[in-house]
Amino acid sequence: EQAGQQQPASRTISSTSSLQQQQQQQQPEQPRLPPEQQTAAAGAAAAASSQLPLQPGVVGTSLRVGLSGPPGAGKSSLIETWGCYLADHGSKVAVLAVDPSSVETGGAILGDKTRMARLSPHPNAFVRPSPARGTLGGVSRATYDAMVICEAAGYDKVLVETVGVGQSEVAVADLVDCMVLVMPPVGGDDLQMIKRGIMEVADIILVNKADGPTEAAATRAAAEYAGCLHLMPHRYRCWEPQVLPVSAHTGKGVPALARMVAEFQQALTASGELEQCRTRRAEAITWLNLEEQLLEGLRHDRHVKWLMARLMPWVRAGLMAPRSAADITLSYFYQHCS
Repeated sequence: EQAGQQQPASRTISSTSSLQQQQQQQQPEQPRLPPEQQTAAAGAAAAASSQLPLQPGVVGTSLRVGLSGPPGAGKSSLIETWGCYLADHGSKVAVLAVDPSSVETGGAILGDKTRMARLSPHPNAFVRPSPARGTLGGVSRATYDAMVICEAAGYDKVLVETVGVGQSEVAVADLVDCMVLVMPPVGGDDLQMIKRGIMEVADIILVNKADGPTEAAATRAAAEYAGCLHLMPHRYRCWEPQVLPVSAHTGKGVPALARMVAEFQQALTASGELEQCRTRRAEAITWLNLEEQLLEGLRHDRHVKWLMARLMPWVRAGLMAPRSAADITLSYFYQHCS
């Protein structure tokens, strides 16, 4: 039976080759521009599609702070309390809040601006919610571009709030300078605390809700997190991660948080690590954008659509492995579209 199932798959590969030849004969070859004109066209397209401000002395002077944590930790409330404190003390604060998108409809509530009723109308603040749109890691595809634009607009503190994430979703750490992990006062056991993932990319750990009946639990949790941090690798040579109990409701610990973040920025700037890390992140984001655009172009290429329409019935019937179909499609794309 296995041999009988492999035979149709092999016939599919040969029939695919004949289909490719038929399509190549039916469709005339598209004219190609000379290399120098291709370079000029690519440069013009890039300039038209990306008008991000990159003037020296404008971008790169602010601090990019990412705030992540499990759902219900109080990230939005803490951002509003901290943002109001910064704005009242002369800082210009931009909040980029990423909301989860529905897996069924693709829609998002985008309610963070409404929830931050005190921070949103502040003259020194800007709050912008955006949908995740299926992007993993707690951030959206346009988050980096939005940060650059906010910096060019003069905001010296750019706070990026992710969706409620788990242990392995650390994409925001690759976009920001300072990674803040917001945790609830009651969580897992000691083994849960030392698990790798989002814990090892945190520069500051905040145990929220340190007020009322949960104040004692938050203080204990902060001490436990501090005891576990020596088992974690540090993102920067000049900074040792810190733990702080805070309260978004009463404002407890918020002034200490502002001082801690200022010390973080001063340490990284003096050591030169801030500039080095931003350079590496810019290179990584360049590759990430290239991968996304290549995948998008592959999905919408008419040659690929034509071939996938003929391979998918075999994949659905179990007569061809998905990897084999992908290899055939990629080889076909290289031959006809490169």
